[in-house]
Amino acid sequence: MDDHHDLFPPRGLHGVDHRIVSALRACGADPRVAGAARALSWAGEHGAVWVAAGLAGAVVDRPRRGAWLRGTVLTAGAHAASSLVKRVVRRPRPAHLEPLVGTVGRHSFPSSHATSAAAAAVAFGALGARAVPPLAAGVCVSRLVAGVHYPSDVAAGAALGALTARLGARWMKGGAA
Repeated sequence: MDDHHDLFPPRGLHGVDHRIVSALRACGADPRVAGAARALSWAGEHGAVWVAAGLAGAVVDRPRRGAWLRGTVLTAGAHAASSLVKRVVRRPRPAHLEPLVGTVGRHSFPSSHATSAAAAAVAFGALGARAVPPLAAGVCVSRLVAGVHYPSDVAAGAALGALTARLGARWMKGGAA
């Protein structure tokens, strides 16, 4: 933990980010909330839950198999795009909190979990998968409760994912890109 943050709290947007993530991380003191945050974070790692959902959709919904597979590609592509942005921006993760989960990397902007979750919510939601948007929201919130992202990381990731899926919507449904 970085005690410097307690003596000189950040101001502006970073200060708001700092206060919100601190408040949500405090919710993780409840073992049930911590367990849910860990499970959702684990499921969202590398977009795994969304790839699995897309492949399951392709198996179950044979008439729209191509759309499910293209939606899965869009979701994975959004995740890859967020990883590239993360390497450019290089924003460190919150240092003032004890995280509930381990992370693959040390950079936090944008949240790749939020990017793939929002892409899946838009892509698979368009195919009628009603359970995906609330699960995606849970994955996004889990990153805050886990203390590994600032709210602006999650918001930027969600915006990137939703935009990626929206831009690819016509291609996903079988039209030209």
